[in-house]
Amino acid sequence: MGIHQWGKSVTGLVLAAAVTVGASGCGGDAAAQKQLEKSKTVSVTEATTAFQDAVAEFDSTNGCPKAVGECWDKMTAVMEPARELRKAMNADEGAGPEFWSEAYALIDTMEDGMAVGEDRFTNRPKVLGSAHSLGDWLDEHPVE
Repeated sequence: MGIHQWGKSVTGLVLAAAVTVGASGCGGDAAAQKQLEKSKTVSVTEATTAFQDAVAEFDSTNGCPKAVGECWDKMTAVMEPARELRKAMNADEGAGPEFWSEAYALIDTMEDGMAVGEDRFTNRPKVLGSAHSLGDWLDEHPVE
């Protein structure tokens, strides 16, 4: 390897190291990252409304048929706003995790029901029953 080739190799390594250090965020601003994530999250009030609207929409369709395989879309339609609600609860600096502990537990139960797999009859109470319980809890514990 000639001296010019060696110089190009060293320059390339130095550049790669500089890019790696810059990209790794050494000394990066974690607060700015947290603020960015928070700005992508809806408020607890908005998330609560969206969740309760999804439960009401489910109720307006007369629930799920008795047959297996015909409710997964409805469970998903209730679960998605529940996940957004969890994000909003996590970002809520006013109430704190203790306040939300029962709501977290209900969303965890819903997640357990979804983990069973696509539209198993036995997971409906975990997902949809817990969704109704969460809706009731939210009514009893309003956050402004």
